[in-house]
Amino acid sequence: MDLPCYHGGISIKTCENLLLRKGKNGCFLLRDSESYPGALCLCVLYGRLIHTYRIFQNIDGHYIIQAAEGVKENVFTSLKELISTYGKPNQGLVHNLIYPVNKESCEQIHLQSKGSMERVILDETYEEIDDRVYVDILPS
Repeated sequence: MDLPCYHGGISIKTCENLLLRKGKNGCFLLRDSESYPGALCLCVLYGRLIHTYRIFQNIDGHYIIQAAEGVKENVFTSLKELISTYGKPNQGLVHNLIYPVNKESCEQIHLQSKGSMERVILDETYEEIDDRVYVDILPS
């Protein structure tokens, strides 16, 4: 995948550390879902909370972001189109997508800070991954 904000198979904890380090409402990244093989997760920071939205690819290769019951699901031809749409305010996410957290810049930060104590540590650990850590698109 050629999107700079795609981080592949990173864990939820690593994802949260990256977003909390960026620390701005509307920062986001994409990662592989740990609980649904083949699905992606769009993770968005708002306040000090990470909101995670599942993205599925249908048999036509289009992308659908999981929506709340009764909310029309939008279909996107590409992830770039999805990100562009949700970059606009009031589209149903907790916050519009403003600041991509790119994998390359995170790898450089990690290399620069390797060995230092300057890391974001989360108070929570995840024993089991289930649907409670995901949210749905809401009506705009």
